[in-house]
Amino acid sequence: MPLVRASRLAAVALLTAALLPLSGCLYAQIPVETPAADRPTTTPAPSDTPDAVEELPASLTFADGQDLPVTAYIEWGDGLISDDGWEVDAPDDGNGNWSYITRDGTCTAQFWQGTLGDVAVAGDDSATSDAIIATIVGATREEVATYGTDGELGYQAGGVGGVDARQVSGEDGDRTWIMTARGFSRLGVGLYVIADCTGADVEAILGEITEKNAVVVTP
Repeated sequence: MPLVRASRLAAVALLTAALLPLSGCLYAQIPVETPAADRPTTTPAPSDTPDAVEELPASLTFADGQDLPVTAYIEWGDGLISDDGWEVDAPDDGNGNWSYITRDGTCTAQFWQGTLGDVAVAGDDSATSDAIIATIVGATREEVATYGTDGELGYQAGGVGGVDARQVSGEDGDRTWIMTARGFSRLGVGLYVIADCTGADVEAILGEITEKNAVVVTP
């Protein structure tokens, strides 16, 4: 896996922080609870014809993302919450950011999920994924397209691939990191994870993270 040149991605140093919020053009995808006073007070009558539920694609390649129903909700499945090898480093901050740290303190896993605003590239999930990465590391989308590589995330269940993603990596002494992101341009949402290790095999840690934390899609 090629390492991103630190001189080209000037914001690599920012990754030394425990958790990276996205810039102001990205907003957390947080369901808004309807106030009780505004909720319907009557139960709708049952319909003889139930609403049709659109089927999800069998995989989520970059092209498959265009086939998702517009009602789909996409989020990380939290597979580290009960894992003995990890503990919470920073809880969900209400803006779609949270992180875990290994029990020995050598690696962190930084997660984000949220809406993309004008970061999304219409009709192109690969370019949208590069745009998410570019926003975080302070590069251009074209630089990420050049230096980045294709990756894969789990789909619906841990240990099962099927979600195309884009990723970049970097190093600073014995500290290494890999950022993997997937954007869904049709829905205007995305997510990423950053595996960041000091004195440990970051690729192995990323493999563990992606095996235990699938991308979960609800139609």
